[in-house]
Amino acid sequence: MAPPSAPDRSPDGAQNPAPVAVPVAAPTPIRVVVVDDEALIRSGLAMILGTAPDIEVVATCTGQDTLAVVQRTRPHVVLLDIRMPDVDGLTLLRRIRALPGGPYVAMLTTFDTDEYLDQAIALGAGGFLLKDTEPELLARSVRAVATGAGCLSAPVLRRLRESAPRRTGRDGEAIDALTEREREVLSFLGHGLSNIEIGARMHLGAATVKDYVSAVLTKLGVANRIQAAVLAERAGLIE
Repeated sequence: MAPPSAPDRSPDGAQNPAPVAVPVAAPTPIRVVVVDDEALIRSGLAMILGTAPDIEVVATCTGQDTLAVVQRTRPHVVLLDIRMPDVDGLTLLRRIRALPGGPYVAMLTTFDTDEYLDQAIALGAGGFLLKDTEPELLARSVRAVATGAGCLSAPVLRRLRESAPRRTGRDGEAIDALTEREREVLSFLGHGLSNIEIGARMHLGAATVKDYVSAVLTKLGVANRIQAAVLAERAGLIE
């Protein structure tokens, strides 16, 4: 099962330190659990992902059964609806992230508001996808989440760009402390590039890129690439 990609939280809500997650090769097959309150959505997503040869949907469930299903099936990725009547997705995200060796979680929703995006990212979501995501893009996104690289749908990225000017500067000091090469790596993270793609752009080996990514995440005080990408957007590093 994939290692945690975001800080766990103690029972009183305080954030505890967690190791930085740097992408590795995706497991094969990628075990996925789909959580949604609508049976039609669950079956549709399972059918779409089931056509991918390297993805196995091991279970689908409603919100109230999520923790038990995750602990029983031990998936690599959970696709989690953000709005459900029995328990909201953000609450479940927090609980899943607190599980030892828990899976990566991508929020799946029809809503792309700043409120949900910010909360999901802060709680350690490994992705944020809209329910109308194209089937092939959905499979690619699951693969990215399974490696720890994370994913953000195009509408979410647009939302970040639109909201960036009024939030720029909040983490300016941390970004200013990066070296020129580290800022370049951060920019590539903001574009959603994998370590291999970053290495090709910068003419660096995989081990060197991994070291740079770890250094960037550590200096920025973030736990995963999604959070780093948000900072890159808000700092104006993304063209």
